[in-house]
Amino acid sequence: MKAAVFTVSTRAYKAKQESASGSAVKRVVEQVGFEVKAGVLPEDKTVVEAVLRQLADTGAVQLILTVGSTGLLRKSCAPDALTDAAERLLPGIPEAIRGYCIRYSKKIMLDRSAAGIRNRTVMVNLPDSAKLAKEGIEYILPELVQAVEMLNV
Repeated sequence: MKAAVFTVSTRAYKAKQESASGSAVKRVVEQVGFEVKAGVLPEDKTVVEAVLRQLADTGAVQLILTVGSTGLLRKSCAPDALTDAAERLLPGIPEAIRGYCIRYSKKIMLDRSAAGIRNRTVMVNLPDSAKLAKEGIEYILPELVQAVEMLNV
């Protein structure tokens, strides 16, 4: 199975560097057997949405994870891009992450993450905090693997 992990941060994009959060998520997903490509995208809804659509429409990956740009600021566009790219939403995934991660930080209640499906690709936004992103992906990963397998039988 193939996955893509994107850090959504204009600052990291300009510096051409992956975030600690993106690196942590990539390692976790690789440990369960995914072949993972990582990258950095600017905080631009049009760009993020286009990348999500292109990867899902070509079948290049079965799982797309974005890290960051899920907060309250106007530039925080990852949930909006994912929602527009998805054919069907999976609201239980971000609800589960927020419910699980609230023990680490009450700020997670301000997270606007989304999750959905486009074609046979599962897409999930994760928070920017390395700890919350890692804890969140570890918590939901068994169900994500099951969802990817169900969609790609």
